[in-house]
Amino acid sequence: MPTQIPDLFLVGELDEVGRTSELAEGALYALRAVADWIQAFVVSPHEDLGRAGPVCPFVPAALERKTLWLAPEQIADRGVSHVVELMNGYKNLFLDAEPIDGDGANYKVIVVVFTDMSADRAQGLFDDVLQQLAVPSYVEDGIVFGPFYKGNEGTATYNASFRPFQSPVPFLFVRQGVISDWKFFLDDQDWLNYWAHRFKESAVHALAEELRHLPWRARRD
Repeated sequence: MPTQIPDLFLVGELDEVGRTSELAEGALYALRAVADWIQAFVVSPHEDLGRAGPVCPFVPAALERKTLWLAPEQIADRGVSHVVELMNGYKNLFLDAEPIDGDGANYKVIVVVFTDMSADRAQGLFDDVLQQLAVPSYVEDGIVFGPFYKGNEGTATYNASFRPFQSPVPFLFVRQGVISDWKFFLDDQDWLNYWAHRFKESAVHALAEELRHLPWRARRD
């Protein structure tokens, strides 16, 4: 059974008046905009993605398992320290939510939607927040945060011209780091080291499995 968490909303609950009646109209609109974008874009294949399958391979399973939650937040003019504290709270909430371990834990995600934040502000604020939060959260708890907003120049792993991180409303997701994350860390030596330390021998096997599918033994003249 999915965990019922107060103040967090499953995508399917956004049309339930009993669950959303206390939300401000703007907050509900923002949550629905993100939910619609997830259902129309994130869980679908895209011709520019550079590989088969949905834009994010984990989200369809998270939706099916009912372990993807949306959380509305308004921050007004509050700054980095406030958002760091806020996201630390969501990290702890995430860690306590069922399932705690096993394969199912890899499909949990909390999407914290900043309903009153402009995309222009999101870039600088998210960068500063993650500068403080990203490394210790990953090293200590294996938690990954992901920033999404209009104008995000982050690119797809297999196509540097495709930018899939541009959501209609700014949000940060919280999820468990998984062994396949090496693809995001490969060009950053520090992050690759954090990943290797976390997954140890399994990290070696993951990279070896990838190499087996590549022509690295081809003759080089």
